[in-house]
Amino acid sequence: MLTLCGFAASNYYNKVKLALLEKEVPFEEKLVWVDRSPALLEKSILGKIPYFEIDNEVLFESQAMVEYLEDAYPQKPLMPADPIERAEVRQLIIFMELHLELVARELYGEAFFGGKVSDETKVRVEKILKRNTAAFGKLAKFSPFVAGSTFTLADCVALAHLPLVGQATKAIYGTDFLADYPIREYAKKLGERPTVQKVDADRRTNRELMMQKMAAK
Repeated sequence: MLTLCGFAASNYYNKVKLALLEKEVPFEEKLVWVDRSPALLEKSILGKIPYFEIDNEVLFESQAMVEYLEDAYPQKPLMPADPIERAEVRQLIIFMELHLELVARELYGEAFFGGKVSDETKVRVEKILKRNTAAFGKLAKFSPFVAGSTFTLADCVALAHLPLVGQATKAIYGTDFLADYPIREYAKKLGERPTVQKVDADRRTNRELMMQKMAAK
C-alpha cells in the first residue's frame, strides 16, 4: 500500500494528495510533522514533507512523487499525451513553484503565523513577485483549467499554491499580486470537484491542529 506522509495543512502535501484522489489511487495517510527528528531525517533526508512510503522504498520531493504516480498509475492520466503539451504543463508547474510560491514563501511567517519579516526581505520579494506575477499571464490559460481545456497536474499545483501567494501578498503589501487573474473564480469552480472538497476540508481540520500545536510550544 502506498502511504502519503506529512500533514494536510501543507500546500505541497495537498498537491500530491489531490493528484492521488484525482487518479483514484488507493493510499493511506500518516501524520508526520516537520520536527527534524532522526526518524524523519531517515525517511526524508532534508526533513521535508510530504514523502511516500511504498513498500520498502521512500520517495520525497512532491514533483517526483506526482510524476511517479503518472508512471505507476497511467489509467487516469493527469498529463497530456503530446510531448510538447506535457512539457508545457511541466514548464507551468516549475514556474508556479519556483518563481511564485518559493518567492512568496519568504512572507509566510508574518502573513500567516504571527512572525516578522524584515523590511529588506519585503522590498526584495515585492520586486521579484511583481515581475514574476506579470510574466505568469504569458503561461496560464484558465480556459477553464490553468494549462488549458483539461485538468492536469498543473491544476494540483495551482490550487495548492496560488491562493497562498495571493493571500500572502495581500497580507504584507495590501494588494493581491495575482488579482489580475481569475484565480478566485477558478478556485471556486474547481471547488465543485469532490476531490478538491476533500482536500480542502482536511486542510482546514489539520490547520486547526497545527495552530494548536504551535500555540502549545
